[in-house]
Amino acid sequence: MKVILQPEEKEIILPKIKSVRALLNKLNLYPTQALIIRNGELLTPDEKIYPKDTIIVRQITSRG
Repeated sequence: MKVILQPEEKEIILPKIKSVRALLNKLNLYPTQALIIRNGELLTPDEKIYPKDTIIVRQITSRG
């Protein structure tokens, strides 16, 4: 699957990732650190993702 990391706009290819939670683990991110987007829709950690998907991982920074 193609993954676009934002805000860097870096593209990577990750094979054999089957869920949002597995993707976050592979990227060393917690669910509260990133928005996972497929076709303009936000995904939750329990949702499945598929090899032909293009996924946007938009990292969230908190300032407070």
